[in-house]
Amino acid sequence: MKKSLLAATALALAVSAGSALAADLPSKKAAPMLPPPPPPPAMWTGFYVGLNAGYTWDESSSVTVASGSLAPFNPIVGIAGSGVLGTSIDGFIGGGQIGYNYQFSNVFVAGIEADIQGVAGSNSGVSSVAAFGPLTSTISASKSIDYLGTVRGRLGYLVTPTLLVYGTGGLAYGQANLSSSVFQAVGGLVGTSSSAFSDTRVGWTAGGGVEWLFLPKWSAKVEYLYYDLGTVSTSGVIGFTGIAAPVATTATSARFNGHVVRAGVNYHFNLFSPAAAPVVAKY
Repeated sequence: MKKSLLAATALALAVSAGSALAADLPSKKAAPMLPPPPPPPAMWTGFYVGLNAGYTWDESSSVTVASGSLAPFNPIVGIAGSGVLGTSIDGFIGGGQIGYNYQFSNVFVAGIEADIQGVAGSNSGVSSVAAFGPLTSTISASKSIDYLGTVRGRLGYLVTPTLLVYGTGGLAYGQANLSSSVFQAVGGLVGTSSSAFSDTRVGWTAGGGVEWLFLPKWSAKVEYLYYDLGTVSTSGVIGFTGIAAPVATTATSARFNGHVVRAGVNYHFNLFSPAAAPVVAKY
């Protein structure tokens, strides 16, 4: 009887000690729920300015000079009737740009950009001499662009967070210059004519490019543009010595369209810097 009582007492004490020890152990609670991490920042959103340089060349390399009779006696009929002179506008181009980008859906970038460039070495002049019986006719023409600018929209896709491939299009404008002169001699008579056009032309442009964000606020780009400023026309009259009234008119026309390939560098304002990324603690 005493042995049974001692055994029961020992068992009760052991159970009590185990419960006390378990109460002293730390309890394992569920980790608190953390909010989802914020979306990646829009690295491309913001204003930018930059410089560019490249090369431009003509699509339509010609000037057409035509003439028509104003009088029954016209020594130039059939001479300058319609002459096409080969010309070209090509040369180095350089200037600056300013724009704004907006990044959305993480991988798309939309924006607008304006630029203006000077064109160096774009003057092109040609002459043509023809003899028709007793008549000798010399026709000269030239065309050039002093500057070229655009205002374009851009829409691109981020192949990687720092590499943008985009298409672009919008308005193009430029200073177009066109001139021509005609000199003719027949039977002691000499006739001359000249005409010129110089003004700002407005047209359209389209193209595409690749831009790489190689530093937090700096990017480099390579771009191609096609531009079309339309057709320019100018006219004049041919007067001969010894003939009181002009005997013919001249009409000169040329299309100003071409291609631009250029590279550039941009500095971005208010652009996200990876160094400023928020630190999220892990538990």
